[in-house]
Amino acid sequence: MSELIDNKAHRIRTLKEIIRRFSEGGAAEEAKAKLRELMNEVDAGEIAAMEQELIADGMPVERVRSMCDAHSELLREFVIAPPERPDIGPGHPAHTLRLENAALKEAIGKTRALLDKLKDPAEDGGGRANDTRALRELFERISLVDRHYRRKENLIFSVLERHGIAGPSKVMWAKDDEVRDLLAAFGKAIPADDAPPEEWADVAEKSAEPALGAVTEMIFKEEKILLPMCLGAFTDQEWDEIRSQSDDYGYCLIDTPPSFTARPAPPVDPVHVADNGRIAGDIVFPTGNLSFEQLLGLFRHLPVDITYVDADDRVRFFSEGPKRIFERSAAIIGRKVEDCHPPKSVSVVKRIIDDFRSNRQDVAVFWIDMNGAFIHIRYFAVRDDNGEYIGTLEVTQDVTGIRMLEGERRLLQYESPGA
Repeated sequence: MSELIDNKAHRIRTLKEIIRRFSEGGAAEEAKAKLRELMNEVDAGEIAAMEQELIADGMPVERVRSMCDAHSELLREFVIAPPERPDIGPGHPAHTLRLENAALKEAIGKTRALLDKLKDPAEDGGGRANDTRALRELFERISLVDRHYRRKENLIFSVLERHGIAGPSKVMWAKDDEVRDLLAAFGKAIPADDAPPEEWADVAEKSAEPALGAVTEMIFKEEKILLPMCLGAFTDQEWDEIRSQSDDYGYCLIDTPPSFTARPAPPVDPVHVADNGRIAGDIVFPTGNLSFEQLLGLFRHLPVDITYVDADDRVRFFSEGPKRIFERSAAIIGRKVEDCHPPKSVSVVKRIIDDFRSNRQDVAVFWIDMNGAFIHIRYFAVRDDNGEYIGTLEVTQDVTGIRMLEGERRLLQYESPGA
């Protein structure tokens, strides 16, 4: 057994060194020859361990991300095809991800075929408007991959981090953001119905293919690296947890999958209090008393979404309103806040929290226009009675209607419905 462990560790070290040299300008064929000389195959866990060690050695996530496609292409012929698992059936999150990937590949194939027609001068121009509309519809469908990515980032990555696998998820999240940007650029570049073939040829080369190629490359990474790694690490209960929260994010090009339970979990008392599972008596605050049910109802009906991050930078709580602006799932509880954000914004999140912790700042305010809604986001430093930092509170509110108010409406002007 120790020999197997040593061999695996040796492969990871060798892999890391070859990838490092390749990223610094080494020739691809030379790198592949070295790989063939030292190993016949590599599993998903070894690729993940290699990425994690590169980050642990001090290589920035952004640089690993920039190397990602190159080393993916380099290792493509060496990656072991994962064995089929009969227990991965309809409803299992891994099965759902694969179904979505298959549907994405089909949509990408149709999009490329339409682009070939639109950029071909020999094609009859009579149906060009119909082809353009069909392409736009396909683009909108492919763009639903964002749902697929958000489930992966918020649910699967959260569980990976519990198993000590954080580096590869950071790299993949950065690649997801890159795909989103490329798809957005493709969408903006789609020309008018009467655009000439040469304009379509330009769009196909400069906008469409980079985006479609990036989605296809991510499918390879998920199928050959991410899913085998997760299937080897996650427990049945963790897969159940992922499935139970997946509907909140929606699905990409498939119907909502059936419910799935790998292994029923024992009932858990979420508050760990009295034998009957309820808090005995009121929770006493300096300004009044509330029962647990009243407190829960209060959080559920706040006109804002709140999330609390403790002094160790871990998410401890979020409110559950009838319609949250940004999704939250129970999987983020206990997760480092920096791992809940895309890599490109992590440095800003850290800077805000550092400013709060060091007493340089007490509040940070932002606002964005999101799908026609004006969203107001505030971060507050939470301090105890001695002024010591104990966490950060995020408050998010849709203020679209508030911004449109004029004049005044007093309490005495209230009218009951139907009055």
